[in-house]
Amino acid sequence: MPIYEYKCGKCGEEYELIQKITDSAVNRCKFCNGPAKRLVSLSSFHLKGSGWYVTDYGGKKVPSTEGKKEETTKTPSPAESSKETPVSKASSGD
Repeated sequence: MPIYEYKCGKCGEEYELIQKITDSAVNRCKFCNGPAKRLVSLSSFHLKGSGWYVTDYGGKKVPSTEGKKEETTKTPSPAESSKETPVSKASSGD
């Protein structure tokens, strides 16, 4: 059964209750009978094992022998080549 967290609006007390999923939320604080609200908390639920990773659902997997494209060398455009700065060798001071 899940554990639900509640916080009282009157006394500020936070507490946990074990309830069935089908049970309705508690409206009154168990300490002062003030108005209580169910909190949204982090879950301790983890999906582990194969088949539960984001990369497993990224798309169709291509066998290693198929789907390979030929590699092409790209020649830099004049704008790209002007951005490169030539490497100069330091003088040895002869």
